[in-house]
Parts: sequence; C-alpha cells; structure tokens
Amino acid sequence: MIDVPLSVLDLAPLARDASAADALRATTTLARRVEELGYRRFWVAEHHNMPSIGSSAPAVLIAHLAAATSTIRVGSGGVMLPNHAPLVVAEQFGTLEALHPGRIDLGIGRAPGTDGRTALALRRTMAGLSAENFPAELADLIGYFTGDSAPIVAVPGRGDEPAIWLLGSSDFSARLAGVLGLPFSFAHHFSSANTVPALEMYRAAFRPSRWLTEPYAKVAVNAICADTDEQARLLAGPASLSFLRLRQGRPEPLIPPEEAAAYPFTDQERAFAEDRFRDQAVGSPETVREQLQSLLSRTGANELMLTTMVYDIADRVRSFELIAEKVAAGLSR
Repeated sequence: MIDVPLSVLDLAPLARDASAADALRATTTLARRVEELGYRRFWVAEHHNMPSIGSSAPAVLIAHLAAATSTIRVGSGGVMLPNHAPLVVAEQFGTLEALHPGRIDLGIGRAPGTDGRTALALRRTMAGLSAENFPAELADLIGYFTGDSAPIVAVPGRGDEPAIWLLGSSDFSARLAGVLGLPFSFAHHFSSANTVPALEMYRAAFRPSRWLTEPYAKVAVNAICADTDEQARLLAGPASLSFLRLRQGRPEPLIPPEEAAAYPFTDQERAFAEDRFRDQAVGSPETVREQLQSLLSRTGANELMLTTMVYDIADRVRSFELIAEKVAAGLSR
C-alpha cells in the first residue's frame, strides 16, 4: 500500500549495444510492473540528440504505454513546448485523452531540452524558442482544449483535456504555475539547490483555478534502491558517467556498472559525477526511506516522482519493487 503518492519518470535509457527497440520494450515492461505495484503515474521525458535516451517522441510513446497498461496515469515529463506548435501538442494529447479518458497527463516544460541547433531542427524556426514567448504559447495550448482558440478548433483537443502540469527547475515556471493555479512538478533530480525556493514561490503565487483549489506540488528525484548501499552506488555509476560525458559534449549510451566503476576519473570529474546524486535517494531500502522522508519533510511535496537511470532493466524493475514493498509504507508528509 502506497500512502504518499509515488510515481515514475522514465527516459527509456539506452544501454551500450542495445537498440532503441530494446529500450522501448524495457520501458513498457517497467510501466506494466509499476502499475501492478501501485505507482500513481508513469511519465516519459522529451530529449533529443542524446544517444543514451530513447524517449524523444513522448506522444507516440505515451500512446503505446497507455495501451499496454490499464489503470496507471501516463504522461509527459515533459513535452518541451518551445519545440512544438501549441496546436500540434493539443491535437496529439487531445487524441490521447480521447483514447484513454482520465488517464493522460500533459506535463509542459519551457526549455527546449536540447542544444540550440537541434531545437532549430525540430521547429525549423527560431520563433517560440525564447522563454519570453512561453506564457503566451501556453495560453494558446490551453485555449485549444477549452475552446477559447476561435477561429481555430483542435479536433481532437477541444473537450478532450488531459491533466495539465507545469514543470520547472527554477522559479520561473513555479511562479507561472501558481498564478495559473496549475499543479507543479519540480526537477529536484537535476536542480536540487532550487527545490525549496521554487516550491515556496509556487505556493506564495498560487491562485485557485478551475484545476485546483490549493497548490499541488510534485518533486522528481533520482532513486536507485538495491539490497545494499554498496550495490546501489555501483548501479548509479553509469548514470553519473553518462551525465559527465554529456557535460563534456560527448554523450554516450550507458555502460555496464563495473566498467563505470573502473573509469579513470580525474579529481574534478569525480566530484562532478558524484554531485549528480547528492541529495537524491541511492542505497538500501532503509537508506532510501530516510532520504525520501527527508525530502518530503523539507519540501512538503504532495507526491514524489522517482527516476531510475541504471544499465539493466532487471535492476530498474527491482529498484521500484524494493521501494514499493519496503520503503513506501514508511513515508509520510
């Protein structure tokens, strides 16, 4: 039984020597298993030009995952609105909502989630790529669902509105989510220093809306659970190294944990890689429970979303099993 809602953020990670098909099958396996375990929602994230991530087309993947499951909410964490025309997003997610009513979440981000050249290739124009345009494009998107977009009508879209969330890693989207009265999901998994200030901003700015009468905040956190702390730290190694290589401009698929552990880090590289999992949740069930409870206590989050980037799907599934079976019942807000 999961008392504090726990959800899953998955990037369909690609391991070395694995294909995109392998990664997507693994993500489907995970979605089915976490549904059985009682997790609330399963989100996939939009990333482009990254050899280690297979979730580049969230709407397509969500359609597949929703059809492969039956009760868990499925959505985007998120769709990066600067990469897409709002009408296209409305039609895609209106279609998903029409096919799977009451199960679709549309998490929206304001960053392109990739480099500038790739962002330009996605939209083929610089229009819409600036943060200043985001509130207006978000209003257009919402208007297609509510019918306030005349003379253009989104079909599907109007009348088929998914649950809309704003995502963020700073106070910009936090404030906007509060002003609009939308639920807010904060990216603690890569911006932990900003988590508490952003959530304070969100709650201070919140205005009741047709979506919510009070704030609802979800925090995304890296979570890798294994039988021992040592094993969990070993499993975290490939993601740390992958993040380092991404920052060095040479992104690569995940490598086996034993190879990652043997990588000859410089002192500076090691410090950078280890910082990736600082203030996250990596360890045995007892350790992960302490870390997640600390995060809940500090943030007052209504929900936690766990993201688990490990090399092998069996370890990924096992991490979520351990958390559901040995961690979740001990968590409280």
